[in-house]
Amino acid sequence: MSLRITDDCISCGACESECPVGAIFDGPDHTEIDPAKCVECKGHYDEPQCQGTCPSDAIVR
Repeated sequence: MSLRITDDCISCGACESECPVGAIFDGPDHTEIDPAKCVECKGHYDEPQCQGTCPSDAIVR
């Protein structure tokens, strides 16, 4: 399972640097998560780091 970013995203970029596997990128409409790369921070952190940094709560499971 991977996380995804909803249309509530404001493209602030806060989440991009938090991703340990580089799964977050600038999409055509807003920031997006590559589901093939996202590991929900398993093996790196106890919780997904991007969710905690998102000011618009746009990152969901």
